[in-house]
Amino acid sequence: MPDYKKMYFTLFRATEQAINTLIEAQRECEEMYISEPEIELRVIPLLDRTEDEKE
Repeated sequence: MPDYKKMYFTLFRATEQAINTLIEAQRECEEMYISEPEIELRVIPLLDRTEDEKE
């Protein structure tokens, strides 16, 4: 008969390791994101709509 308790704990440990790996990767990515210098954004004005409609 299969050892269901052993099977359960094996799967539980693997699931826990996978979750911890994902959490660590997320933390690393968040740290990379906040460590980057901010990008300077600038607004590019749109053409006047009335000029577009005349064409």
